[in-house]
Amino acid sequence: MSNLSDRVSYIKGLAEGLKLDTEKNEGKLIEKILELLSDVTKELESIREDQDDLSSYVEAIDNDLSELEDVVLNDEDDEDLTDGEGKEENEDDNLVEYTCPHCGEEMTFEVDSFDFDEDYLCPNCHQPLFPETPDEDDEE
Repeated sequence: MSNLSDRVSYIKGLAEGLKLDTEKNEGKLIEKILELLSDVTKELESIREDQDDLSSYVEAIDNDLSELEDVVLNDEDDEDLTDGEGKEENEDDNLVEYTCPHCGEEMTFEVDSFDFDEDYLCPNCHQPLFPETPDEDDEE
């Protein structure tokens, strides 16, 4: 941008060297055009500085995002399994571990095949895994 500022300064110097009469219309016009050129140059320099700041900021965000993607994607790659169809599944996302409230037997349920209407019994003590609890309304 300094090249643009230098060029506007050079043109101002040429206009001053011509000793234009600023009381006449032509002199006033040239003086106002040179003022406008100077203002436009200053505004462009300000925009350039803002653009450089934004570019630096976006680059920093891009680097941070790249690092975050590396961390997240590497963690997922460590945990994911391929299901044979090219899809990736996280084995832990489909399983729920539960401990029998009666005997302490630990078991695992698949979330996708779990039926909330079914009464599940513990395979060890054959007691209900999810005993009915009285509603608060029944207690009144």
